Amino acid sequence: MTEALVLDYVRTARGKGSKRGSLHQVSPVDLVVRLQEALVARTEIDPSRVQDVTVGSASQVDEQGADLARTATLLAGWGHGVPGGTINRFCASGVDAVAQTAARIRAGDLSLAVAGGVESVSRVPMFSDRGPLWTDPETIRRVGSVHMGIAADLNATLDGWTREELDAYGVETQAKAARGWDEGVHARSVVPVELPDGSLFARDELIRPDTSAEWLARLPSAFAGLGAEGQDAIALAAHPEAGEIAHLHTVGTSPALADGAALLLLGSPETAEALGLRPRARIVASAVVSTDPVIMLTAGQQAVEAVIAKAGLTPADIDVFEFAEAFAAMCLKFRRELDAGPDRMNPNGGTIAMGHAFGATGAIMTGGCVEELERREGRYGVAAVSGAAGLGVAVLIERMNP
Repeated sequence: MTEALVLDYVRTARGKGSKRGSLHQVSPVDLVVRLQEALVARTEIDPSRVQDVTVGSASQVDEQGADLARTATLLAGWGHGVPGGTINRFCASGVDAVAQTAARIRAGDLSLAVAGGVESVSRVPMFSDRGPLWTDPETIRRVGSVHMGIAADLNATLDGWTREELDAYGVETQAKAARGWDEGVHARSVVPVELPDGSLFARDELIRPDTSAEWLARLPSAFAGLGAEGQDAIALAAHPEAGEIAHLHTVGTSPALADGAALLLLGSPETAEALGLRPRARIVASAVVSTDPVIMLTAGQQAVEAVIAKAGLTPADIDVFEFAEAFAAMCLKFRRELDAGPDRMNPNGGTIAMGHAFGATGAIMTGGCVEELERREGRYGVAAVSGAAGLGVAVLIERMNP
């Protein structure tokens, strides 16, 4: 068995996931094409040598339908012989694309491949695939499916977090995100996207550096209305021990919807040497787990615990945790139970501040984990995302020696 190495990583900046967002003017296919072009320009690889392109996307309909990865690869001019496939594991799609591709490299099925994700929430809205998990009352009843925000408030209630604690996390992640951009931590990976007016978009536009606890305290609950419409009843039927769900999350402590894309170039050691590319990291292992679809959002943490155990490590061995901020309560739980303080967990902010581009988020976090390990000269990092219906995916990364 060979190793799966990270050879390079590129991403777009994240735009607001609405018609007011900068990337609303660019199709999701075009976002992927531009990143494919950037990978070729940066590494000078012959793209015809790439053996597969796997892209995660959570809403595979309309502009994100019909195997977007294959379409983008053809439009990028990579030749008819380069396959492409699009996968869906909800919000964990991007990190799962990386995990699956790395496993295929370790097994010898591939020697050079691209993996990542894309989501244009502004052009293909959340739930627009109208799957039964979102739209069929009988499926929702039998599965116990609830909105992610209701699951977040249920978790916050069960874990005993207060509104003040959640708001404090919201302030913290905004401050870290703003500081990271000011310090240039994303300069190597972000590929500017030329917009139709000729301007370049190259900075995550959702960050609010002036966020304060006082401002967050004035925000109304984001999900109390959904709860009153019947979502609370579904959640409490599965977890009566909660008694009554406290609706504590607001838009300031929930992941902001975003547009964006990210790609990683992965390969075997032999291929890296043949191409003259210096490996940046290796994908040590991955884990895919599932849990109660009502609790739902704990799966990402469970995947982290599973992949660390699989490698014979402990949380204390991990230098960087990139953990998708699927609501503040889950981040506080992660930090408390894995003893992962703010210096190790999301040190440059997360999706609450910079935005959650569903299918792209896990790939962005994997690449960001590599970059942070390089900055602090750490050894091990983990990137993980919780997805709808109780899914979670994590990858364990080891920085290569300089």
